[in-house]
Amino acid sequence: MSSVSKVTDNENVRSAYRGGGTFVEADDAAVGRGTAPSDRQVRTDGMSVGVILGFPPDIAAELQRWRASFGDPMAGVIPAHITLVTTTPTLDWEATRSHVREVARRQEPFTVTISGTGSFRPVSPVVFLNVEEGFEHCVNLHEQLQTGPLERDLPFAYHPHVTIAHDVAPESLDEAETVLKDYRVTFPVVSMGLYEHDINGIWQLREELDFGIETDHERGTSGDGD
Repeated sequence: MSSVSKVTDNENVRSAYRGGGTFVEADDAAVGRGTAPSDRQVRTDGMSVGVILGFPPDIAAELQRWRASFGDPMAGVIPAHITLVTTTPTLDWEATRSHVREVARRQEPFTVTISGTGSFRPVSPVVFLNVEEGFEHCVNLHEQLQTGPLERDLPFAYHPHVTIAHDVAPESLDEAETVLKDYRVTFPVVSMGLYEHDINGIWQLREELDFGIETDHERGTSGDGD
């Protein structure tokens, strides 16, 4: 069985991403839905953040249905995404936010195509969809983001992908890898999300940052209630 989808119209792309209300765990652990805290609520002690590329709502919903069909218990709470920065501690929120904003400002929108399946087995029980077009853009963004206040050593080399089955029975992983081997979808990427891992273990969206556009903060005005 195969699924072929194509999304290429840039009209209303930004509103589509924001309208989805995505709340994701950057490295596929437990997550929930919540409201992003204001800057006045930001803790001054250590915190952890993540950065992801979200998908248009229709594609995200399609991939969540596939993930659920393989018995993955996280299908209902982890929207489809590409992780750019997995859970990373930071002691300076303002420096981190400024850093991520600057990377977004320098990045132009690009196109992503995900095509076919791969697996991290036997190292990790994960089956994923390959990032074909846009792979180098993701790697470049990761390398820029994982510097400065977010610099740290990672246990594995960064490999952009879209998890489609995680920590399920071996036969379900086999099924996912086989059933979606011909899956292919293309869509524009125009922004990335900066998330905070809050004290309740929930990933909260702090900012959705448009590529190639100055933020209100950089223009000398405030758009977040400061």
